[in-house]
Amino acid sequence: MTEVTRYQDDKLIGRWLLVCAVTIFGMILLGGITRLTESGLSMVDWQPIMGVVPPLSTADWVYLFEQYKLFPEYQLINTGMSLDEFKQIFWFEYLHRMLGRFIGLLFFFPLM
Repeated sequence: MTEVTRYQDDKLIGRWLLVCAVTIFGMILLGGITRLTESGLSMVDWQPIMGVVPPLSTADWVYLFEQYKLFPEYQLINTGMSLDEFKQIFWFEYLHRMLGRFIGLLFFFPLM
């Protein structure tokens, strides 16, 4: 391995680590917002593979909201929440989960 090649590899690894660090910092910020808005349990099921697509129709939103109403967070904290309010907290949790998936791929990518 030549000195130039090693320098280029080190530079590439440094950039990757910087992107990882910035992304993790973003995850911490988004996680804090998710926590402060009490959005953390708005998604009541976890589908690691199929759960990537958000609700696309009104029927999908109504179904998810009805599922959410069955859980203690709605019954004890958010009783009377409207569908629009549910959508707002849902998006914070959805983005938090998607960023988590992205971070997993970001760390896995160099192994390929």
